Amino acid sequence: MGIVEEAHNLRVVGDGKRGVIVLAHGFGTDQSVWKHLVPHLVTDYRVVLFDTMGAGPTNPDYFDFARYATLEGYALDLLAILQEIGVESCIYVGHSVSAVIGALASISRPDLFTKLVLLSASPRYLNEVDYYGGFEQDELDELFEAMRSNYKAWCSGFAPLCVGGDMESVAVQEFSRTLFNIRPDIALSVAQTIFQSDVRSLLPLVSIPCHIVQSTKDLAVPVVVSEYLHKHLGGDSIVEVMPSEGHLPQLSSPDIVIPVLLRHIHYDIAV
Repeated sequence: MGIVEEAHNLRVVGDGKRGVIVLAHGFGTDQSVWKHLVPHLVTDYRVVLFDTMGAGPTNPDYFDFARYATLEGYALDLLAILQEIGVESCIYVGHSVSAVIGALASISRPDLFTKLVLLSASPRYLNEVDYYGGFEQDELDELFEAMRSNYKAWCSGFAPLCVGGDMESVAVQEFSRTLFNIRPDIALSVAQTIFQSDVRSLLPLVSIPCHIVQSTKDLAVPVVVSEYLHKHLGGDSIVEVMPSEGHLPQLSSPDIVIPVLLRHIHYDIAV
């Protein structure tokens, strides 16, 4: 087993008749978040699953705080994963921060991607005079302090807000489990990297066709952000806003989200 495969718990399933699909999870989750989607893909595709560095199932000894202080470190990881398994071209489905990571990776290696499906993506979470990302700096500072002071309590409060449900729901319990599995200092570092990032200036460099999929009610990403992406990405793009709640609609509303994702995976943008 290679170091990349071991570090990211790399897993490849499916027959690959129609090509390769890479599924990349967002903050607080791991590759298990795709459990509702994978069964629909394995007959036709070679499906690549992995855990981003710092996720609960990964070895914390591999987490380099300096490398992952920017999203570029994660983009380099993605390119290393594709190289490890010899992917020459793929459809990339990224959730939340991993949507942006895929976009960044596509700038340096556009030949590796035929399509990006961006679920709950945001290039910038902070509000500015001419941009609405959803958060003020003091709100993020409070979030970071809550994580720092009592991570377990923060997880219990953040999970239902992020998923869009109460603690008794299966989706919230699942997210709570994967969120709590992350080492607290790593979780804080990753959250700070994500929420303080700003990749808006790089969007015009993304030339790969993008399918932007967004929930109507998302704690972390306002609907207007999907329109911002659509306007500023360098390649062709389309937007679909789903009647679902939460930042993890693939867990909270799989009956709504999975058909939408499959439609975007199977069909190309008409231009």
